[in-house]
Amino acid sequence: MSSRRDFMLGLFIIVAGVVILLGKLGFFGFIGRTLWPLVLLLPGILIHLLFFARRVSAAFLIPGGILTVYGLLFLICSLGGWGLMSALWPVLILGVAAGLYEYYLFETPRPARVLPLALGLALIGVLIWIFTWLQAGALYVIALVLIAIGVWLIFGRNRSKRDKWSRGW
Repeated sequence: MSSRRDFMLGLFIIVAGVVILLGKLGFFGFIGRTLWPLVLLLPGILIHLLFFARRVSAAFLIPGGILTVYGLLFLICSLGGWGLMSALWPVLILGVAAGLYEYYLFETPRPARVLPLALGLALIGVLIWIFTWLQAGALYVIALVLIAIGVWLIFGRNRSKRDKWSRGW
């Protein structure tokens, strides 16, 4: 019995020494700085697993989708540099849209107002993302779209409709 106790005590002391040594070498700081988004990602994945195992309702997919998308976004930024967040921040809107869409997809009966909300948020997120990527070029795109609409209004419409209104009463 004493040799088993000595073995366990020796093993505990070795593990404690390794943990202290790794801490002094900065290993845990690196892990904490780099892999902290797993604190969001893993619960998001766990919620999905619980849903598909029929342990929780579809309403849990809303936070599950949000946590999963946010965890992936923060993991990408943590590994690739936080400067990426200046271009990827619209993904935060897409995370909410993803959670709502998952809820709509798996809830029975399907909630009527959730799909338009999810698609609207997704559209807003994608548009903001496009304009974020274009930055100053976005004004050129807007200007060209406005010019195209104006040209279409002037020349592209059916002439018979315009002539009908231009003749007067």
